[in-house]
Amino acid sequence: MTLLLLAGTAEAREIASRIAEEGVQAVASFAGATKAPAVLDLPMRSGGFGGKDGFRKYLREERISAVLDATHPFAARISERTARVCGELGLPLCLVLRPAWEPTAKDDWVSLKDETDAMNHVPEGAVVFLATGRQRLEKFAGLVGRRVICRVVDPQQDAFPFENGEYLVGRPSEDVAEEEALFQRHDVEWLIARNAGGQAARAKLEAARNLGIRVGLIERPAPPQGISVQTVDAALDWVRGLP
Repeated sequence: MTLLLLAGTAEAREIASRIAEEGVQAVASFAGATKAPAVLDLPMRSGGFGGKDGFRKYLREERISAVLDATHPFAARISERTARVCGELGLPLCLVLRPAWEPTAKDDWVSLKDETDAMNHVPEGAVVFLATGRQRLEKFAGLVGRRVICRVVDPQQDAFPFENGEYLVGRPSEDVAEEEALFQRHDVEWLIARNAGGQAARAKLEAARNLGIRVGLIERPAPPQGISVQTVDAALDWVRGLP
């Protein structure tokens, strides 16, 4: 058996480490969104497959016998394509989908249908911190009259796509105090994030709660139908049950 692990999340890193320890023959694949992806304990590849046809060709040529999709909850196109192709080829597929975040009584959250919905909630003159990355930044162009700060992992060559915006290069911290200090330095009044779930990225939400910052959380896209699990342990049980 050769397992394809679609990686890019903290869960994928842990899965890679544990299946390597168990001697599972597998390869990890990254979409290539960041220049320096984390090094995993498995053979790695980075970059797209060349669409649906390219993905199908890769699965056949590499004799992949099962796929574990541990991509980001918002990697909808990847997950949908994976489900379609695996269904066509009759390959076992499991989606690792961690639970979404839920607010506490002390949180001041608003649910956003998508990026464009932010303009309907954030008042003019506000300082907005985007923890959503670069890929769909243009969708926030309606935030005219607000100061927009977009955190990115890699330095950007192109200018910010609309006025009153700037990039902030840096990785999200798992330390709540560090996120608080960052928000205070930039006088952040609104935090916009995707409801990705998980513990690694939750520090920014706790920092916002502590500072009284309002949060706009973008709703997740609907996952494809099929087998899904919420935890690393459950994903490993699925792998162990493969023929």
